[in-house]
Amino acid sequence: MALPDKDNSAEAIAASLAHAIHEHRLAPGSKLSEDEVGEIFGVSRTVVRAALQRLSHSRLVELKRNHGAFVAQPSIREAREVFEARALLEPRTARSAAERIMPADIQLLQSHIEAEHDALKNGSAGRALYLSGQFHVEIARIADQDTIAEYITQLVARSSLVIALYWQRRAALCESHAHDALLRALATHDGQRAEELMKEHLLSLMTSLDLRDRNAVPTSLREALGA
Repeated sequence: MALPDKDNSAEAIAASLAHAIHEHRLAPGSKLSEDEVGEIFGVSRTVVRAALQRLSHSRLVELKRNHGAFVAQPSIREAREVFEARALLEPRTARSAAERIMPADIQLLQSHIEAEHDALKNGSAGRALYLSGQFHVEIARIADQDTIAEYITQLVARSSLVIALYWQRRAALCESHAHDALLRALATHDGQRAEELMKEHLLSLMTSLDLRDRNAVPTSLREALGA
């Protein structure tokens, strides 16, 4: 059965699948059957293929010739590169955001933090991680550096896969107040402090990764999409 009352365009299907990947409802390595995706969303295989191509371009999905589509599984090298790239870009972006932030931006970031905390209280670690990533994307948007923001958005998306595979300190989510501290620095337009805090935050994330080979257990596609 198709999901009711849904936008079943290729773009909307790609967004729905991406959301499931970001929230770790679809694990790295999960197979995305064209027939099953088409049945869930009530669309043709042509539309499904277009959606999977979109996800392939953002490197969330790997298309394997004669085998189909799978949620990407970043290697250890890729995992390091993703977080090293974030460490290069995001601290300076946080400084720029502190210089440009407006009251409406502060309210939006605060709502992200509150929603993240609520997700943790409800035991929804995947949802909390998704919101955490969006917090970083919003800071890049506030910095008003479109090209860099585009790179950071892609890196945050890749980080979701890296965390699903290699994160060893999930309990640390409940202990971290890094985003609260970052928001205080941004709200007071303290660019230097925002830059320092972002460096510390990303280093903490990097050191929480257990960069040894491992395979995630794939999740049912239908279960992940709530179909």
